Amino acid sequence: MLEKKTIEYERAILIGVINREQSEEKVSEYLDELEFLTFTAGGEVTKRFVQRVDVPNPKTLIGSGKMIEVENYVKENDIGSVIFDDELTPAQQKNIEKILKCKILDRTTLILDIFAQRAQTSYARTQVELAQYEYLLPRLAGLWTHLERQKGGIGMRGPGETEIETDRRIVRDRISLLKQKLKKIDRQMETQRGNRGSLVRVALVGYTNVGKSTLMNVISKSDVFAENKLFATLDTTVRKVVIGNLPFLLSDTVGFIRKLPTQLVESFKSTLDEVREADLLLHVVDISHPQFEEHIESVNKILAEIKSADKKTIMVFNKIDMYEHETIDEDDLITDRTNKHFTIEEWKKTWMEKIGDRALFISALNKENLDEFRTRVYQEVRDIHVTRFPYNNFLYPEHLDQYE
Repeated sequence: MLEKKTIEYERAILIGVINREQSEEKVSEYLDELEFLTFTAGGEVTKRFVQRVDVPNPKTLIGSGKMIEVENYVKENDIGSVIFDDELTPAQQKNIEKILKCKILDRTTLILDIFAQRAQTSYARTQVELAQYEYLLPRLAGLWTHLERQKGGIGMRGPGETEIETDRRIVRDRISLLKQKLKKIDRQMETQRGNRGSLVRVALVGYTNVGKSTLMNVISKSDVFAENKLFATLDTTVRKVVIGNLPFLLSDTVGFIRKLPTQLVESFKSTLDEVREADLLLHVVDISHPQFEEHIESVNKILAEIKSADKKTIMVFNKIDMYEHETIDEDDLITDRTNKHFTIEEWKKTWMEKIGDRALFISALNKENLDEFRTRVYQEVRDIHVTRFPYNNFLYPEHLDQYE
């Protein structure tokens, strides 16, 4: 009988800082997300450290007292990685490594590591490698122990470049090569998009882990990888979908996240061309997540960065089957009622009311309200199609059931 393999997770601790821009509540939310990122990357969080830092320590980000506390915990608990929620400078990373003598990562490094694990195609791997090298370049001296400058003295002044300058040049050359490779693939993908003809294009966008791939599988009856981990999908998947008698193209794109590294936004902009060229966006939101409003804001911010904020959009509030709200006892006169206590019906009467019929509430996993979803998407695609092909004799049924 074969023994089941037990997965060994690397022990890690998280460090967050409270400052003028990040309240204690906000830092707690960020660390929740960082813990999920750590789990996705193969780590197990054993403890969190939080410190109020109005002026970050230029050497170690956190204060010396807190650093001693962290150092003692790392030594006593066999910690493999210390992960900071905020981005570290090359100097800070080098100094902290010297003190803690273990792997030091920040949110950016962790996200890049997950992307490297998840990249399946040559295109995704090239994009991730480019982002990694661009992040690594200013950190060469801090990360690679063999790159110490040659010491002065008799017989110690070697000819030509020092090792660190040689390696910087190698990395710059690699970055240049990867950019050329991406340009070539971009041209090929642009040709592929052009060959799809004039079909209406619909793109699924949203925060990571909101259920885009699950929804894609339900609508297109395809088999797109979906998992309850962050960044399950890196490569854009495009499927031809027919609702009623009307065909259109549906694409599933990489999920967004708060504090997304600029290197990734840059290197993945070409992947997001599917979003830029879409006629209709389906903005999928995990309504069961306590911070779903912030997720919407983060997605809208990145859509603005890629000049897609003004596109026609339907808000798809997913995971209604998992939505829970806090209840207040009628006799409780102390607790203030906030949006944590809203039912879905009460949410619909808030700012969501302004969206009107552009807000849909579904469960892709349990297939709840999918008929309403299909009908709404069909109407939007039909309107775009009629505008594009005014003389096309398409039959538009009022009831889609007769064509399914």
